[in-house]
Parts: sequence; C-alpha cells; structure tokens
Amino acid sequence: MNHLGTRILETGRLTLRPFALTDAPAMFANWASDPEVTRYLTWPTHETADVSRAVLADWVARYADPAWYQWAIVPKALGEPVGGIAVVKHSDDLALFHIGYCIGRRWWRQGITSEALAALIRFFFEEVGANRIEACYAPENPNSGRVMARCGMLPEGTHRQAGRNNQGLCDLALCAILREDYFAARG
Repeated sequence: MNHLGTRILETGRLTLRPFALTDAPAMFANWASDPEVTRYLTWPTHETADVSRAVLADWVARYADPAWYQWAIVPKALGEPVGGIAVVKHSDDLALFHIGYCIGRRWWRQGITSEALAALIRFFFEEVGANRIEACYAPENPNSGRVMARCGMLPEGTHRQAGRNNQGLCDLALCAILREDYFAARG
C-alpha cells in the first residue's frame, strides 16, 4: 500500500481535513459532549472542552505518520467540524482499513456521513491501494448501518458480544466493500 496520511479531501458539500487544536471548542459543542451521539461509541462523552483538547493534541501529534488517518468532517457552508471519520485499525498485510465515524446530532440524516465515508472509500481504493474497507456498528444503531449500505458496503454478519461500547458488551454488525466490487460498480 501507498500510505499518504490524512490528506485534505473535498466533496460537493464537505472538506475532510486534519484536525487542529483550535477545533476543540467545536468538537466539544458539536458532538463529543452529547451522550446521545456517544451512546454506541467506544469512547466516553467528553465532560469538558479540555478533554476534547487533550484528544486532539494526541491526534495532531500523530499526523507526521503517513499511516495515521483521522479527519474532521467540515461542511463547507459551516466552516467548522461537525464530526470525525478515521481509520481505527488497518493491516498492511491484508491491505485492509477499518473505518469509524461519528457526527453531531444536528447533522444526522442529511447524508453528510455517507458523503464523508464515500470519499474515504474512493481515497483508499484509488490512491492508497486498499483491498478491503470495513466498518461495524451496534445493531441497536441501524442508521449507522444504512450509512455503510449507501456507500456500497455489504453486510457480512453479526459478531455476538464481540465488542464493548458505552452500553457495555455489544454485538457488532460487520460490513465491507472489496476493491474488485468498488471498481466493478464503476464500470
């Protein structure tokens, strides 16, 4: 694979860009402090903007690594982050990327997360050389699964009690798209 790091990606409505420390207030206000947003996530709701700032400090320090992928989801019309999308794990041996994302409640059901995920799928297949892109969601959060389906990811089954989120032990519904499927769909 050809790791390229967290490059700026543009879509019709979005700029996907590296986070900056100055994004802490927006991160806290727009999604990280909302227990409804973090309900099915693996990290706790942020109690203060200082927690958001500490998380961002860690992420920003990692951007020098070309295999570190962590984007702010920024609607062009707004100009500040409303969520994040990232590689939560990858395997060079398998050319595999596992994606995770979250977005503030005010921006749910507007196609923003699907647009961001589609941009990452394109980037990883067309520029980085991925063979498989996968993501998982808690079955109690079917809207996340719909995001994956809209991006051409196929369901591969549910791993019972295979994860832990803010609700405790949880099932994980796995979805994936392969390189051959991605390019076949494009003709």
